[in-house]
Amino acid sequence: MTHPNEVRAMSEAELADAVDNARREILNLRFQHARRQLSDTGRIRMVRRDLARLLTLQHERSRWPEYEAMEVEGEG
Repeated sequence: MTHPNEVRAMSEAELADAVDNARREILNLRFQHARRQLSDTGRIRMVRRDLARLLTLQHERSRWPEYEAMEVEGEG
């Protein structure tokens, strides 16, 4: 996963795409694991945590739209 600041810089569409991609990757990893084709089982855990981070950010933005506006003003 990328740096948290890079994730926060994503637009809503990019964030939604990243969530979809993470969900697809988890599904694929679970199938590989079930077929005993997955060599790096720790990858499942990493992707699940990345997905949780993305969903947390998505929830923050939907719950507190003014939060993002405060961050942008504070950067300048």
